[in-house]
Amino acid sequence: MQTLTLLEPFRALFYAPFYVAEARGAFARQGIAVRFETAGTPDAAAARLLAGEADLAWSGPMRPMLMRSTDPSCTLRSFCAVVMRDPFLLVAGAPPPAHGLALHELRGKRVGLVSEVPTPVWCLDDDLRRLGLDPAADIDRRRGPTMAENAEAVLAGDLDFAQLFEPFACRVEDGGGAVWHAQAGRGPTAYTAFYATKAILAGKREAMRGMVRAMAEALEWMRSAPPGAIAAAIAPRFADVPSSHRVRAMDRYQRLGIWPETPRFPRDALDRLAQAMISAGVMTRMPPFEACVDAAIESEALDE
Repeated sequence: MQTLTLLEPFRALFYAPFYVAEARGAFARQGIAVRFETAGTPDAAAARLLAGEADLAWSGPMRPMLMRSTDPSCTLRSFCAVVMRDPFLLVAGAPPPAHGLALHELRGKRVGLVSEVPTPVWCLDDDLRRLGLDPAADIDRRRGPTMAENAEAVLAGDLDFAQLFEPFACRVEDGGGAVWHAQAGRGPTAYTAFYATKAILAGKREAMRGMVRAMAEALEWMRSAPPGAIAAAIAPRFADVPSSHRVRAMDRYQRLGIWPETPRFPRDALDRLAQAMISAGVMTRMPPFEACVDAAIESEALDE
């Protein structure tokens, strides 16, 4: 068995495929003993990789792409697509109308935005701009409180909408609120993949191929597994989340199609993410796909 240190930026239910691979022995079947460590933030995970303190991490492909857009010598590269649609949800304190929510209806509303990570805000803002809205001018945007605080605020009537991931949406539903809009509907968007330095990808190539194969096994199982089975598999990593919330979250994310059928990295998903980042002004150009993603390792792993 080869031991690899794998960094998670933070614990989240939409990262379920990684925990499923662990729980169902997919890594072990590839001859890999994975040592999970929580970095705390995506920035901390990237810093530890660059310092040689871990072998690989999972996080948003935005990070290697953003770093490479300013420093072409950046050695971080993404591989192995795992979450390829936006898992964030807009929730309100009451049931939605029959037509749901049209994003232009956010005009003038008090919206609690995610403060913990930037990508869901960039994606929502990009969708609003495509509708002709100016997010900063047309919406009463509130950013600063945590998702947990925003979940409470929307139930208390202090916010019209809160931008949340699971299980916070379940908490709002239990309080009488509801999901009005799923950002997954924006289409393929590169949200989560492995990434590592070029040196690790070259020096531990077979182990990295094994990680791709393990994730392919997990994604294939999750495609048809009942939500309850997925929720049970990841339960050891979410002891603080009620079983009913885990099941409901897995059902919702499964129906939204946030997990791809294969870990092959879709070019259109990275393009859509880059467009949101350019729209947000955090990046002026998209580096070449081949400079950001090691797609070859996916072919090597899956076409043998």
